[in-house]
Amino acid sequence: MKKGLLALSPIAAMIVLLIVLSAYYGGVSNAPLLFIFVITAMIAVGLTRGIPLGERISIFSQGAGSPKLLLMVWIFMLAGAFAATAKEMGAAGAMVDLTLRILPTNFALAGLFIAACLTSICMGTSVGTIVALMPIATGLAEATTMTLPVVAAAVVGGAFFGDNLSVISDTTIVATQSQGCRMSDKFRFNIRMVTPAAILVTVLYIFLGWNTKGIAAEGEILWWKVMPYIVVFVCAICRINVLVVLALGCMLTCATGIIDGSYDLISWEEAALRGVMGMSELILISLLAGGIFALIRYNGGFDFMISQMTRHLKSSMGAEWSICGLVAFANICTANNTIAILSVGDIARHVAEKFDIDPRRSASLLDTTSCCVQGLLPYGAQLLMASGIAGISAMSIVPWLFYPFFLSLTVIATIVCRKRQK
Repeated sequence: MKKGLLALSPIAAMIVLLIVLSAYYGGVSNAPLLFIFVITAMIAVGLTRGIPLGERISIFSQGAGSPKLLLMVWIFMLAGAFAATAKEMGAAGAMVDLTLRILPTNFALAGLFIAACLTSICMGTSVGTIVALMPIATGLAEATTMTLPVVAAAVVGGAFFGDNLSVISDTTIVATQSQGCRMSDKFRFNIRMVTPAAILVTVLYIFLGWNTKGIAAEGEILWWKVMPYIVVFVCAICRINVLVVLALGCMLTCATGIIDGSYDLISWEEAALRGVMGMSELILISLLAGGIFALIRYNGGFDFMISQMTRHLKSSMGAEWSICGLVAFANICTANNTIAILSVGDIARHVAEKFDIDPRRSASLLDTTSCCVQGLLPYGAQLLMASGIAGISAMSIVPWLFYPFFLSLTVIATIVCRKRQK
């Protein structure tokens, strides 16, 4: 018991530091967030006993250098370069002009949320959706009275709508495979759970954006400047690898900017470098998080929580709370909803079978809960990506994340008001 609690102490320290610094700064910027993870990493290394310091650091380094984390580093760098070079050549401004001509300003916020929902359904990935839409969202915030945290939250929330529902989403695939049900069945079951939350959030965004004022678009649409965004969006929808999409976007901004005289090759390289350097804090936070949670897993903190949350189950409702709690805790420890579902999927299936819970329901609870938690983690890839592109702190976005919050309430309501299903 004491060893298990000791293994979890880095998470407790991290949460306390987040709360304290959030209250002090009125919204933690990414620099203090990096400081929090440095302190937490030192705590995690210091509390790991029974092995030499070199071996502790080796375990930490293996977690920080996992293939999935290094893939995210590449995505962060290319996304930063694309956003910076597109803005430098005027692509962001041209895309905003086009959006303001198509969409009334009063509905821009709700429109961003709906666009993110539809895009994520087609793409099956929240990170790809944020990469495609966040530059447009930041441009809209600059051209209207909407604030950056609000528009960023609208895109992030909509991104998780599709991440939860899309039949090509990795979380959906893992959840259905682990629970032994078909993706189409899980979709029909799951959509009844998430639709009320999506409708409420859309209405809320219409209300919040009703008095939005913006700069009227004037002159002709510079279509050649819009092309890098359109190509990136179409390629993402076609499920081309996100690294290929972002690299193609960077090459298009280079070619288009040089041809129309927006910059030369040297100034393009300087803009791309500024974009990459702007992501440096987020990259370090991601690597530190991977190392911290690797040490927590090594010390048995993860296994301890699983055993504590499943040992006293006596009812179907308790079993459902346990499934949600397991995947939520795994998500906090991994900052990746797919890995979280993989980690506890077999245990969740065993619990569901023991208490006669429909596999479609257990798959929906796993997937939806993981998206709720992932959508609120300031050190998750999605919020780090959104904050990096928008140039704001990840914590400043969290209070405006209405969709994950309402989705959490929906999950709670479905458990409390559930009917026993055969």
